Amino acid sequence: MRLEYFRMIDRVVALDSAARTITAGCLVPEASPIFEGHFPGYPLLPGVLMIETMAQAGGWLIMAMQRFSNIPFLAQVKDAKLRSFITPGQPLTAHAELVHEGSGYAVANGRLFAEAALTAEAEIRYRLVSFPNEALRNEMLTVARAIALPEAFVHA
Repeated sequence: MRLEYFRMIDRVVALDSAARTITAGCLVPEASPIFEGHFPGYPLLPGVLMIETMAQAGGWLIMAMQRFSNIPFLAQVKDAKLRSFITPGQPLTAHAELVHEGSGYAVANGRLFAEAALTAEAEIRYRLVSFPNEALRNEMLTVARAIALPEAFVHA
């Protein structure tokens, strides 16, 4: 994870296009300026970044399924539940399942696990739009390769 850059996903562990699911690995950094204020003496990953992690997992799934023809933008978070704290240094697993795609939007169910325990879950809705420019699309393709998104889904 690179919290300051909102890069939450470190690697794609599995992507199943038939089941429309993705599993990603994330490692909360030991140190980050975010922890200096959240909270001094008791650092915790902010809940909004827990939700962002699930949203990014779903976003990578959507981009892969659409072969990077569109980019998903977060539109709505429903029924979010934050079940426990996440501390620096914890390995996380983010899972997303695509439950709807069409008419310019998509819906995914996201779950976040820490040490095999369900830590957070939410329904996440995305607005799907064409990439605003080729530079952004190329950057997303570069990051997709860096996080080991299966090459079969990454088309330049």
